[in-house]
Amino acid sequence: MRADIHTAVTRIADLENRSYDVEPRPKTEWETGDYVCVRCIERPDPEVRLENPRGRRVELMEGELIVGALGTRRATRGFVGGWRDVEDDGRMDVLTGGGVVGRVTSTSPYSPTPVRVEYVGHVHVDGAVARMRDYGLESDAPTLTTPVILVLGTSMSAGKTMSGRVITRVLVENGYRVAACKLTGAGTYDDVLAMGTAGADPVYDFVDAGLPTTVVPEDTFRTAVRSLLGRFETADVIVAEVGASPLEPYNGDAAVDLLDDQVAFTLLCASDPYAVVGIEEAFGRSPDLVAGIATNTTAGIELVEQLTGHPALNLQREEAKEPLEEMLTAALS
Repeated sequence: MRADIHTAVTRIADLENRSYDVEPRPKTEWETGDYVCVRCIERPDPEVRLENPRGRRVELMEGELIVGALGTRRATRGFVGGWRDVEDDGRMDVLTGGGVVGRVTSTSPYSPTPVRVEYVGHVHVDGAVARMRDYGLESDAPTLTTPVILVLGTSMSAGKTMSGRVITRVLVENGYRVAACKLTGAGTYDDVLAMGTAGADPVYDFVDAGLPTTVVPEDTFRTAVRSLLGRFETADVIVAEVGASPLEPYNGDAAVDLLDDQVAFTLLCASDPYAVVGIEEAFGRSPDLVAGIATNTTAGIELVEQLTGHPALNLQREEAKEPLEEMLTAALS
């Protein structure tokens, strides 16, 4: 049995080009990061698509077999659920566009209907269950010495990926060798690919380290992410995105702690001006610049600067490029 669609989380195992078997296993033997085969039981809306291993979005048909990975998601503006919520009927949902699979227990009214699937079995390679951690990058993880541009957010969908892309482009245009990474969040490929499109090389995310999402124990997260940080020795600067908010259960605070000594510049993408104050008070970190949704208008920019005293820019506008360039080059000089 082979799947019709291999999702983005399978890219590290190259399951598209590998022989494997599919065999059901009792739930007592399931683990986070297990590769599983599921069947689409209801054709989703045409705009709901899954990423393949190259990041291309693929439309789904009823009855198609999909390979994804067991994981957990705790989105404030999307799906909540995970593989531990799957019941005896085997009914599941695809929790992310990248192919993380579990069962939805709560959803935002603004989210599309999740892809409804049913469990078929676990993927077995050479007679053993295929798990993401078995294919994650390994590294001696030397002490990080490369300066970091840290991109944080007050929530998901606050503008972090777009801002990271703009920062990457500005740095590349100024002659820097830029590496990029997304260290926390839920498994999709398009975020980190966007920074690669802007000129970063290499680009990695936590999927490369063997995690479907970063809703995992902190020691598991730290071990996995250290393997990524050892891959950036040739870069002049790292643009590091921390997905969701550092206060959400994605290990964002642990990611910041791992990078802290090398952070040269912190950009906070905010969903609204008051959220900037909330993050500062709760997380104890002040940004060098505020961007994101809160800065979409001049009124938002003025309120951010009035409430916090920090500079704010709408990075979607061309006139923001010059002051951003000045801030970044000063921070890295």
